[in-house]
Amino acid sequence: MKYWTLGSCSFAVILVVAFGVPAQADECNKLTYLTFSAAVGLPGVTLPAGTYQFSHPDCSTGNDILRVSSLDGSKVYASLLAIPEERPTPSDQPAVVLAEMPPGAPEALKAWFYPGETVGDELIYPKGEARRIAHAGDRSGVSTTGVR
Repeated sequence: MKYWTLGSCSFAVILVVAFGVPAQADECNKLTYLTFSAAVGLPGVTLPAGTYQFSHPDCSTGNDILRVSSLDGSKVYASLLAIPEERPTPSDQPAVVLAEMPPGAPEALKAWFYPGETVGDELIYPKGEARRIAHAGDRSGVSTTGVR
């Protein structure tokens, strides 16, 4: 998989703004807020443009579940199975890996990385969705933005 920042990609149509929570936040659940400027696909759900919470809801049993919730946490959009995904170098900012999809389809979120870590969450897609992402080609990239 190739890695590059979203700003250097001419194909990029989604702006991802990522920011962590204050330093006192529980590092176990890795609560992070991500803002998408356009719709983004997750396994079984498409999120409209907006800001969402990404976290591990029960880190005492492992980090294999990723929860995506509304900005205030009152609505859960998805609880997703994830497996470890490695990247060569950590970033001091949250990062996502997006797969560019065919025209008319939202970009697919393939992985999410917490600031300072080289191991993140690769999302597990059902066979049909995974096949569609694979057929889109290897045009994925990593997006990182400043922490607010």
